[in-house]
Amino acid sequence: MSLLEIRFFTVHPGRREEFDRLSREETVPLMRRWGITVLTGGPALNDENGYCLVRTFASEEERVGLQERFYASAEWNDKYDKPVTAMIADYKTVVLPLTPELERRFGA
Repeated sequence: MSLLEIRFFTVHPGRREEFDRLSREETVPLMRRWGITVLTGGPALNDENGYCLVRTFASEEERVGLQERFYASAEWNDKYDKPVTAMIADYKTVVLPLTPELERRFGA
């Protein structure tokens, strides 16, 4: 079963613009190079410190495996881990089944 993963980040006040730029220009393209399908992401319209990232995976095993390898990679650890985590106050992850209707809607 395909999965939809929604991550909602609360970034520290005054850091969201930098977090967004880093995400759009660097970390999301890096995720895509690692085979992670990122559907969308960006600043929340209803929370001045909120940021959302939506990704899809073919299965829970793929989700866990890709993320373990990605977040253990030298590139992530050497260049992004400390600056990105310093901007994040908190985050929550929700995983839902990616139904055929959602796949058609998102083009996933």
